[in-house]
Amino acid sequence: MRRRLRDAWERFLLYLPLACMGVLALGTYWMVHTTPAPDTPRTKLAERHEPDYFMDGFTLKSFDEKGRLRSEVMGDKARHFADTQWMEVDQVRIRSYDEKGRLTTATANSALANEDGSEVQLMGNAIVIRDGEATSALAQPSPQMEYRSEFLHAFLNTERMKSHKPVELTRGKDRFTADSMDYDNVDQVLVLKGRVHGTLVPAPQAP
Repeated sequence: MRRRLRDAWERFLLYLPLACMGVLALGTYWMVHTTPAPDTPRTKLAERHEPDYFMDGFTLKSFDEKGRLRSEVMGDKARHFADTQWMEVDQVRIRSYDEKGRLTTATANSALANEDGSEVQLMGNAIVIRDGEATSALAQPSPQMEYRSEFLHAFLNTERMKSHKPVELTRGKDRFTADSMDYDNVDQVLVLKGRVHGTLVPAPQAP
């Protein structure tokens, strides 16, 4: 009996390392399957509104599909923002041509412009001048248009001008002032709101 107990004890000691390794293996397997999965990757943080590059004394030009100059944006300093793809310009100067080749110029203390210069927000002493157009010998020529305000929002491709601040509009010898303006040059529709005042000068009569 004593010998059997000794043999059993020896067999137990012989297989004890294997048993321990089995327990460790089972424990490792359990830990792997019960440990919470790592957090999913965090979504990319939203881009901050900070300039990604700067320019000094620059000129940006855009052309149409036929290679004709469509717009030219110049300024003393510029800051480009990657999150909006807009450019902030100090002392901006703009030259833009429509489909008929008519020139529109704009100046302001500062501006926000999109990448192709087709949309510009002018701020501080904003002035936009659109050249007149000579039509036919029998028709009256289209007079020069001039807009002045502390804020002007110009859509150069669609020939539209808006402002939510007091504005002064001069069309040839006619002059208008208002608290806000929405002008569509294509449809020849001018909407003035608020305190509106206008001075109309009759065209000279043909002899």
